Amino acid sequence: MSQQAQADVEDAAMQSLFTCPNRFREQVVVVTGAAGGIGSAIIARAAREGAHVVAADRRPDGEQMVRDFLGPTAPEWHYIDEDLADDAGAQRLIDAALERFGRVDVLVNNAGGGIIKPFLQHTMATARETVDRNLWTVVNCSRSVLPAMRSAGYGRIVNVGADSVRNGLFEHAMYNAAKGGVHALTTGLAREFAPDGITVNTVAPTGTITPYVASQPADAVDRFAKNRALIPMDRFATTEEVCSAVLYLASREASFLTGQVISVNGGSTML
Repeated sequence: MSQQAQADVEDAAMQSLFTCPNRFREQVVVVTGAAGGIGSAIIARAAREGAHVVAADRRPDGEQMVRDFLGPTAPEWHYIDEDLADDAGAQRLIDAALERFGRVDVLVNNAGGGIIKPFLQHTMATARETVDRNLWTVVNCSRSVLPAMRSAGYGRIVNVGADSVRNGLFEHAMYNAAKGGVHALTTGLAREFAPDGITVNTVAPTGTITPYVASQPADAVDRFAKNRALIPMDRFATTEEVCSAVLYLASREASFLTGQVISVNGGSTML
């Protein structure tokens, strides 16, 4: 069985075992980077648990992909294509959610994607793009959503960071600079907005079996092998395993948990 097929089996099993019906009933969950990989797992499960999903991505076929992930029985949802590294694009995303549903309960900052290469092979353009994708998207969406959450006296912000920030993963220096900024932003926002009923946390996955990883691109096979060798469980995470941590932190039951970076990493870093 291929790695992707095994991941699909494990994800399906987790979906049936651990879905919590109505956990997000009538809540509005905004997810960036929603049309694939970890983002698609998050929106699909949030919808199964009752959420109105507002999905953001930049793919030409993104809306159809989201439609396929959510299925015909999902609660009302909305898709928007915006450049979230632009503060105006991030504001349009949040404004669209508020206009459509009147509230935003949860923001999952999942948009990202690294340009992974040796540090000295980065150009200023690729370095800026890596920071734009992985840090400025989080800064901009958080700035846009926090006034509405503060006004409501409730909110959950969950960022998708990276375990590579902790273990110095091979060829990840520039990516780690951006994701490390996300981890640091998490603690600052958590302390500042705790009195307003808002929690801010980060989930930091190790390698995860997304379609890109499962395709085993020739220029990444060696890097994947080196990364996997750091994981005591000797495998990458499934998207559903990462999604489970994200949605726990996004839920009301995680009410006393803020400012944390939770690693979903098979033991590649500990404590």
